[in-house]
Amino acid sequence: MFSWLKNSKDENVTNILKDNHGLKYKMIIHSLIIGLVSGAVIVLYRILGQYLLDHFVSIYDYAHGKPLIIMAVFAVLILMSMFVAFCVKQEPNISGSGIPQVKGIMTRRIQVNWFKVLIYKFFGGIMCLAAGLSVGREGPSVQMGAAIGEGISKKSNKMDYEHKYLITSGASAGLAAAFNAPLAGVMFALEEIHKNFSPIVLMSAMISALSADILSKFVLGINPALRFNMLSKMPIKYYWSLILLGVLVGLSSYIFNKGLLYTKHKYRDLKIKTEFKIMIPFICSGIIGMVFPVLIGGGHSLIMSLGTVHMSILMMFVALIIKYLFTFISFGSGVPGGIFFPLLALGALIGGICGTICIKYLGIPANFLVNFAILAMAGHFAAIVKAPITGILLIFEMTGSFEQLLPLSVVVFIAMLVSDMLGVRPVYDDLLDDILEKEHIEYEGGENKKTLVELSVHIGSEVEGKKISEINWPQNCLLVALYRGEKEIIPRGNTKMLEGDLLLVMVNQTESADMLDYLTDLTTSSIE
Repeated sequence: MFSWLKNSKDENVTNILKDNHGLKYKMIIHSLIIGLVSGAVIVLYRILGQYLLDHFVSIYDYAHGKPLIIMAVFAVLILMSMFVAFCVKQEPNISGSGIPQVKGIMTRRIQVNWFKVLIYKFFGGIMCLAAGLSVGREGPSVQMGAAIGEGISKKSNKMDYEHKYLITSGASAGLAAAFNAPLAGVMFALEEIHKNFSPIVLMSAMISALSADILSKFVLGINPALRFNMLSKMPIKYYWSLILLGVLVGLSSYIFNKGLLYTKHKYRDLKIKTEFKIMIPFICSGIIGMVFPVLIGGGHSLIMSLGTVHMSILMMFVALIIKYLFTFISFGSGVPGGIFFPLLALGALIGGICGTICIKYLGIPANFLVNFAILAMAGHFAAIVKAPITGILLIFEMTGSFEQLLPLSVVVFIAMLVSDMLGVRPVYDDLLDDILEKEHIEYEGGENKKTLVELSVHIGSEVEGKKISEINWPQNCLLVALYRGEKEIIPRGNTKMLEGDLLLVMVNQTESADMLDYLTDLTTSSIE
């Protein structure tokens, strides 16, 4: 019956099961190392990117009315774009945020050279941040953290299934260091990257995120990434306005996701070299930096300006349109940069517009304007990425405010509902599908090697409430363990699977991607 398990070498049944015993404790030291290394790399990435951006902002301002200086600035931008194009050509997997590529690695659909990804993403990403393209540092931080996790895993000769734990740990550390938000880093890694909440991955992701965050705060300070001093607690009687805000944010998620993919496809259709495609957002950055400087970069300055500078509805609407287009142009070109901060900035603008309308015409007190911006950021993130818990935790940690959890939850729920009604898929799933379709990638694992996949039994799924013997399992897979909380159950034919159970299934590496899809369908509710 299990003849397919024979003739394996390094990663055979015996070795895998033996290695899995006490795995939780073996992960501690590696997760700590990954967190510290990732934290150091991301802190350096943040410092260099912000330092160079500040200088470019000054240069853009100085260039006003000076034709020769303007020409020199654009010459430098063109040279920078050529360097970024070189990096992308050397390692195509650094294109975009990098999070879809990490998801592809986790689902065994993509295989990359982790060292090349780390090096070219670091230097190429810094050039994009420095020039002020509408991309964020957070997606690249996740990818670089994941690359460090993969590298340390491979250097320590971990088995294939252990790579996933350490890649998840690296991704968690990357986001934690980028945002000064360890809880959001952990939750994003579990909710979006690993798609699982097993005790092992939770512990390893938490250790990495905390160690990276401690290092980041030691170097950069303990202040949150977004510091607002004018946040007021919104009374329940004004919560009706949050319904309007949630609807607007949900509509924006549709525009954002569709616009992002549309722009990528239009860039792909352009019959020009990569160098010229990447040159376009650099030129746009120079123009916007000299005309509307608050809109360059990921959006940190733009978000903070909403709390200190009075902007009319018309001005915010114009800024929203420009930021939309600039983000699409920047990301669609394939430069190494993320969408985290840009989508948060867009959400803040939508919140600012909605808040101003409610204050001027619907009787909402003026001191709640900043609240609208913050709540919209969380809703926008959740509706686009489809990671609501991460969205709530992210804004909570970035702002340092404990009083916004209830209104955050309300806006996130409504925005998610609207986006679901509009058929909005998770943006990183769309981007991953786009990459796989473009490259026709097929990941091939090691010949005659096994790996483990984890799956959670969801309520309403095909396997929920049924005995193991009642399920039509694929031929080349073996259910090796079932965890119910902290209790490990030896799976037998009459063992009933319950909602919340964690299944550990052994499969061939060469079939792991297809097996993961099939088994996920078995354990996930059709409603989901």
